Amino acid sequence: MAKHDPDDPDLPLADLFAHWPEMVAVFLAHRMLCPGCPIAPFHTVIDACEEYGLREQAFRAMLRDPDKVRPPQRRPGAQCASGS
Repeated sequence: MAKHDPDDPDLPLADLFAHWPEMVAVFLAHRMLCPGCPIAPFHTVIDACEEYGLREQAFRAMLRDPDKVRPPQRRPGAQCASGS
């Protein structure tokens, strides 16, 4: 059985989300579409940070402590896709 390490630079995002689902909140707080993306099995945190223009070390620090990251805020007057 392979050992999983969230700091492994080669760890695919799909594996990160599967083993540490609490880290999804960090991606969502940055409005990143990585959770649920069909490319997640092939991309790493490095790839995601490059794609979204984020500093990798700062982003990884947030991944280590996801409880401190606020969930995304809805804009006033914004509605979900169902219209509610």
